[in-house]
Amino acid sequence: MTEPPNASRIFEQAIAEHLTVIQALSSQQRVLEQIAAEMVLSVRMGGKILWCGNGGSAADAQHMAAEFVVRFRHERRGIPSIALTTDTSILTAASNDYGYEHLFQRQVEALAVRGDVVVGISTSGNSRNVYLALEAARKLGAVTVAMTGSGGGKLATKADFLFAVPSTDTARVQEAHIVAGHVLCEILELEWMHTPAKAESQTAQ
Repeated sequence: MTEPPNASRIFEQAIAEHLTVIQALSSQQRVLEQIAAEMVLSVRMGGKILWCGNGGSAADAQHMAAEFVVRFRHERRGIPSIALTTDTSILTAASNDYGYEHLFQRQVEALAVRGDVVVGISTSGNSRNVYLALEAARKLGAVTVAMTGSGGGKLATKADFLFAVPSTDTARVQEAHIVAGHVLCEILELEWMHTPAKAESQTAQ
C-alpha cells in the first residue's frame, strides 16, 4: 500500500525548485532585454506581437496577449497583440484541412508581416506546430522569439531570440515563462506610455 502524499513536502519542494529556476533566470536578462527592444520597435512602427503554444503554453499565449492589449500595471493605449490559440473555427478548420501541425503556420501566413514579432512558446522546444509557425514568420521577415525549457530544442534553430529557461521540469518552465512575460509586458507598457499616439500613427504610415 502506497503512502498518501505528503502535502508539506510537495509544497516545500515546489517552492525550492521554483526559487532555484527563477534565480537562474538572471543569466537570461540580456536576451529578455533584446526581445523587449524588438517588441517596442515593432509596435512603434505599427507592428504587432503574435503568440502561439499548446496546452499550458496556449494559456500563457492568451495570458500575455491579454496583458498587452488590455493593461498590466498602468492605464495606456492597448498594445497590438494576438494569441493564435483562441479562434476555434480557425483552429479546427486548419487542423481538419491541413493537419494540426499547420494550424499556427496558417495563421502566421495570413496575419504576420515584416517587422511583426512572433513568439512561440514550448516547454520542450520541440512542438512541431510552433516550429512551423516560426519558420513561416522568418520567411515573411517577422522577428521570431522562442520561449522554451533548457537547450531550446528544435525551436532554437528558427528563433532570432531564444529565451531558454534552465530547467526540464514543465511546471517550473511554465512558471518562469510567466515571469518573463510579465517583465516584457512591464517594459513595453512603460515604453508605450511614452510613445505619443500621433507620432506612432504617423510612423505606421
